[in-house]
Amino acid sequence: MKKTDLEKNKALKLTNSLRQAGPYPGNANADAAHLDRREQRRLDQLKGLVPFACKLEQGLVDRLRQRAATHPEGLNGLVGELLAAGLDALPPAEA
Repeated sequence: MKKTDLEKNKALKLTNSLRQAGPYPGNANADAAHLDRREQRRLDQLKGLVPFACKLEQGLVDRLRQRAATHPEGLNGLVGELLAAGLDALPPAEA
C-alpha cells in the first residue's frame, strides 16, 4: 500500500470512530437549552400564552427594550400591557 492510502484509511477510521462516539461534548449545553425551551413552551401553553410575531421599526424596538429592562415581567409582559391598554383605548370594532 502507498503511504497516501494508509493515511486515507487512518482518516476513515478516525471519522467513523467520531461518528460512533455521539455528539460533540461541547454541545451538551445545547441539548439542555433545547429541553428548557420545550419545557418553557409547555409552561407558556398552560398559561394560555401563544407566540405572536410582528415586524416593528428599530427605534420602537429600542424604546420597548429600554422600558422592558425595568419591567417586572420583561419584554413579554410590557408588550402585553401596552397592547391591552392601546386596544382598550380604541372604540369598539364594528362586526
